[in-house]
Amino acid sequence: MSTLWQDIQYKMLKSHSRLSLLIGVNVILFLAVNIVSVIWKLANNMGDDTIMYYTNEYLLLPASLPKLAHRFWTPFTYMFMHAGFFHILFNMLWLYWMGQIFEEYLGNKRTIGLYIFGGLAGGLLFVAAYNLIPGFTRIDAAANATVVGASASVMAIIIATATLLPNYTIQLFLIGPVKLKWLAIFYIVIDFIGIAGANAGGEIAHLGGALMGFIYIKQLQRGNDWVGGITKLFAPKPKLKVVSTNFSAKKAVAGVPHQDEIDRILDKISATGYDSLSKQEKESLDSLSKH
Repeated sequence: MSTLWQDIQYKMLKSHSRLSLLIGVNVILFLAVNIVSVIWKLANNMGDDTIMYYTNEYLLLPASLPKLAHRFWTPFTYMFMHAGFFHILFNMLWLYWMGQIFEEYLGNKRTIGLYIFGGLAGGLLFVAAYNLIPGFTRIDAAANATVVGASASVMAIIIATATLLPNYTIQLFLIGPVKLKWLAIFYIVIDFIGIAGANAGGEIAHLGGALMGFIYIKQLQRGNDWVGGITKLFAPKPKLKVVSTNFSAKKAVAGVPHQDEIDRILDKISATGYDSLSKQEKESLDSLSKH
């Protein structure tokens, strides 16, 4: 057991993997809440769901402005909580799959920042919609509405990756090769249609996260890195940079620049803007979206 815990600590805290840290935090919180809830029920009345009541009351994001004023921390906590096993399973799978591509081309310094910004954007759009759109205000839907889950944060990473690499192709089970731009459009359309359904708040939050992902990449290409401040909070100690992944090597053979060259170009964009790139550097970036 001690070895397992040491492995988890290393993966989350010492390996400098931002995806492992985010996934680990989400899974640990999910297990903690649900295990304590089961123990509480076994020790008391099986119908007593006190733990879940307080979790939902104090950690989920409410749409009610008066309640939000007294739960000012919930715009942050809601994006690390989940409503069930399949909810967290699919969120973490998509975070892992798309996060790997995101980090392959942008490095791991921006993952946590975009995750948080995406969650905040999704929460903001959710609260605004429930308090401003007539379809919700007429029935006072904000009074009891809440939103929970990492979906808005994950959508920010999905759409950011698709915006950066629209023609990047992935293999989907039973479907085959699909370009990221079509995957992104599909999810946005489904989420928009879903606003009229039972999970309107969740779908709105997804769209907020998606919008943040899109705007973030467009701003990054103009030299504005919005998540730089958050990135510094999680920055590891300086260490030698090594390009060792087989994936990067294969990309280099195919005509795509090595990771160190990619990082250098992206740093130049952040410092002086896209227009400052040379013709060769622009061609290198363009090659990213064709593989």
